[in-house]
Amino acid sequence: MKQLPGRITALLFVAAALSACTSTQDVLEPSAIAAQQSGATTGAISTNARIQIAPIVGASVEAATPLTERLAVRARERGIRLAGSADATATHVLKGYFSALTEGKETVVVYVWDVYDPEGTRLHRINGQQKVQISGGDGWSTVPPAAMQTIADSTIDQLSSWLAGHTG
Repeated sequence: MKQLPGRITALLFVAAALSACTSTQDVLEPSAIAAQQSGATTGAISTNARIQIAPIVGASVEAATPLTERLAVRARERGIRLAGSADATATHVLKGYFSALTEGKETVVVYVWDVYDPEGTRLHRINGQQKVQISGGDGWSTVPPAAMQTIADSTIDQLSSWLAGHTG
């Protein structure tokens, strides 16, 4: 049997671990992302969904801050309404699990987002990875804000597509 390269094996392990992740360690409470609704812009969807973003698991606060800020901006652009952490009117909860793996001159951010209904039933999953070329360091310290903003854009775009097909 052919053996997988170390990085592929590590990524598969992280993906499996993230899919079962329920830890609340190293979380960023995105309470700064409150319900804000100024007019929808190009690419906006028409939906009654109100998304609450749960604390983000696995990413450092320094890495998660540009992510949560961009999630709010991109959600507004796409016409997705966000609900604050204490808002009981949320129709969906978005939970994110992150890991940063460094090997050689590259860090890979692996992410999984689960979309739940208010009762806790998982309805949808968004996942992916973002590669970052590095010149030194390892882990979250090597991940620039732009990489996390790219993840936010992709996440909201995929969420928007899913909501457009599943809500009215």
